[in-house]
Amino acid sequence: MSMLRGSLAGLAMGIAALAATNSAPVTFNKDVLPILQKNCQGCHRPGELAPMSFLSYSETRPWAKAMKQAVVTKKMPPWFAEKGHFANDRTLTDDEISTVARWADNGAPEGDAKDKPAPLAFHDGWNIQPDLIVEMPKEFQVAASGTINYQNFLVKVTFPEDRWVVAAEMRPGNPKVVHHGRVIVRPPTSTWMAKAVPGEPYEEGSDGMGGARAGTDLLGKYNPGLGAQSFEVDGSAKFIPKGSDLVFNLHYTAVGTPQTDRSKVGLVFAKHPPKLRYWMSPGTPAAFNLVIPAGDSNAEVVSEVTIGVDGARLVYIQPHLHLRGKDYEIRLTYPTGETETIFKGVWDFNWQVGYQLAKPVPVPKGTKILAIAHYDNSINNKFNPDPTKTVWWGDQNWDEMQSGFLGLVVAADSDVNKIFIPSGPSLLPRGTTAGPSLASVGNAPTR
Repeated sequence: MSMLRGSLAGLAMGIAALAATNSAPVTFNKDVLPILQKNCQGCHRPGELAPMSFLSYSETRPWAKAMKQAVVTKKMPPWFAEKGHFANDRTLTDDEISTVARWADNGAPEGDAKDKPAPLAFHDGWNIQPDLIVEMPKEFQVAASGTINYQNFLVKVTFPEDRWVVAAEMRPGNPKVVHHGRVIVRPPTSTWMAKAVPGEPYEEGSDGMGGARAGTDLLGKYNPGLGAQSFEVDGSAKFIPKGSDLVFNLHYTAVGTPQTDRSKVGLVFAKHPPKLRYWMSPGTPAAFNLVIPAGDSNAEVVSEVTIGVDGARLVYIQPHLHLRGKDYEIRLTYPTGETETIFKGVWDFNWQVGYQLAKPVPVPKGTKILAIAHYDNSINNKFNPDPTKTVWWGDQNWDEMQSGFLGLVVAADSDVNKIFIPSGPSLLPRGTTAGPSLASVGNAPTR
């Protein structure tokens, strides 16, 4: 009997302790600030994309009610994957959502200063600590109005030795007008932009662009909400051959007044040459044959590439669509005939997120990577520039794209020109359809 009384007393004490914990006031310093540091401050700080800073209590307090609404409805943090497991998942847990809501509902108290975690270290605005910063040699004048075609700027770096890069971050000089950007490695053997004047802008097809882009590699990217990119997977890194230069490829959007931009990229170098190379496709697979009928509310567009080297593993996925995009899927068809969907998510043009796979996915030689996207070209899409027009592939927002940036890890000595081999619908001429819907294709066993 005495043992029973002891057990009951212990249970009562445990319930009382739990009740006290649940009833304890939620404060900014102890409970909310750690959530903001983990999930929000990358964007919510001065100089970043978000319109308000969440670094301090005084900055955050006025937004308490809006924060509750955003996290309860799961509009923030932005995250759109419906299928897959990702190392950079930003979604809040149910407990974290409840914490923010309780804080806002109870007057958003600050709490004791001693409960505050140490502030995150941001390096002069960077999310990484760069070993080298490469900047466009001069400003580009952005017109106040009109269509601005993609601009390419050769930046002479002439790396004095082979370098391996474990992280990169592209930062726009003027986020108001930089829609998105890429920094591309131009090896010394490339004829692409070989006659370009460094720092001068060149449009696609213009004099100075020259030769094909064979052998070039995508080093860094900027999209709203993307942030820095890490290339370390089991010790992998990106390769910059000795003598290489960089090309800044930028998409500007006019905002009604003349503007200027001078973008830059920061690089973190590996301490030692790795055994694995991180390779990111410059927009592969891509459906150049894209055509979306006027008024179609669920048009399907498919592209495909085949892996052409041994030992590759897929580690990163970033979709790219425009204003009519609805969703995006990556489906693998293995040499055995088995199929597997490893990514599926809705599309939000304002937050072009990249997804780092929590566990690399082996893609043996011969594996087909299919990208399946759907579009709403109807009047019901409030973002649709013109639902009465058939839409084709094009660079501008009122056109459409279906492409993806895929990150793979391969052996360091792999022939990068053989990693992705266009196949399937991607081989069709521009403006031709890809045949039957993918929903009716792929009756092979799934895994």
